[in-house]
Amino acid sequence: MSKFKMPSAYTILFIIIIVVAAMTWFVPAGEYEMENDKPVPGTYHTVEENPQGVFDVIMAPVKGFYDAVDVALFIIVIGGFLGVTMESGAIDAGIAAVTEALQGKERWMIPILMILFGIGGSTYGMAEETIAFYPLIIPIFIAAGYDTVTAVSVILLGAGMGVLGSTVNPFATGIASGFAKISLGSGIGLRLLILFLGEALAIGFTMNYAKKVKQNPENSLVYNQREENKKHFLHKTDQEEFPELTGRRKLILAIFALTFGIMIFGVIPFEDLGIHAVPTLWWWFGELTGLFLVGAISIGFVGGMKEKKIVSSFVDGARDLLGVALIVAVSRGITVVMNNGNISGTVLHYGESMLSGLSSLSFTLLTYVFYIPMSFLIPSTSGLATLSMPILAPLGDFANVGRELVVTAYQSASGIVNLVTPTSGVVMGALAIARLNYGKWLKHVWKFLLIVFVFTSIMLSLGVMM
Repeated sequence: MSKFKMPSAYTILFIIIIVVAAMTWFVPAGEYEMENDKPVPGTYHTVEENPQGVFDVIMAPVKGFYDAVDVALFIIVIGGFLGVTMESGAIDAGIAAVTEALQGKERWMIPILMILFGIGGSTYGMAEETIAFYPLIIPIFIAAGYDTVTAVSVILLGAGMGVLGSTVNPFATGIASGFAKISLGSGIGLRLLILFLGEALAIGFTMNYAKKVKQNPENSLVYNQREENKKHFLHKTDQEEFPELTGRRKLILAIFALTFGIMIFGVIPFEDLGIHAVPTLWWWFGELTGLFLVGAISIGFVGGMKEKKIVSSFVDGARDLLGVALIVAVSRGITVVMNNGNISGTVLHYGESMLSGLSSLSFTLLTYVFYIPMSFLIPSTSGLATLSMPILAPLGDFANVGRELVVTAYQSASGIVNLVTPTSGVVMGALAIARLNYGKWLKHVWKFLLIVFVFTSIMLSLGVMM
């Protein structure tokens, strides 16, 4: 008997489109009066029904792409920007140089590397890019008396907690903020706090385990593989495969960081925060797309690439994220069907009725808990954001919860799931390279997951009171 395999995110989302279209035939049609793009509580009223048929289902992803074209183009250009940057070898060279400089001081490699990976996760959703570093870092940690669990924790938890505490991650926070109709800078203070404290928790957890293994190797979860892992990993460190950190690559890293710095400045609504000494640019997806396009071209020229190389690297990087752009289109198709079928307002009305007795804190924590199983069902962070934010963000209005807090609850839940989900190629790829059994990884990390769950719940509660 063949084992059941979870369908792809595209299939799941298309099935949801069909289900939602069917709902338009029996769910009453209705809408709210809107004020500043927000539904006004108590103004729900019925309207003429407009049930969606087969043709509407087929056209939903197409219309969804039209609706989300600014987001999709932003994703594609971000892919090109990352493609040119990775082609330059600057990021690989930077982390490899730090790793080499700290050999013999491996204990300090843990916090420093986890901070670097955390910054990558928080700013541009660094995930698949970490795979290249396992062959470099695992042998160094084993030679220093640690184990593969330590090495995997440094990379996977370091980058993963960065993604959980995303500040301007365009694939999670950016897309979610866009569909919640708020600025990417909204709520960045709380997200920074989650990033700093969350990364500190991950570093402490990893260093504590590493210390136990260093003092007594029998404390290692993979002690039975100790000799086998030494033979497998120590005869090769692959450091020669990583590019040298030249002055040119240092400049590229500076441009890379500057681009994200300008992005942060461009999206922070200083005016709304009561800060008038600093101009508010009110940038959004259009301006940010232009910014990263300029950043990609600048990095290409500084990297000494010829015009054809810049273009090919950009196109290759954009191609890598085309699937993400399509996920956004299909997800947006669900909202298109709901809006055209006139049931979006009705769904909100049902939600308003259920929320009538809930406090802001209860709504926020329930939203966080809701997103955990949803993140398993739809592992695509961008797809989940596109699907859910048009509904959950307005529901927050009824519970007096800021939309930025709904976004933070979403990314926190998605972040915690992506540390362990077996549907993630990043998680399973990392464990395969490290020859680490999935069950042992779960045994190692489950306590940390509980800590993170409690920690993020406290942070979200704090966000309600802010």
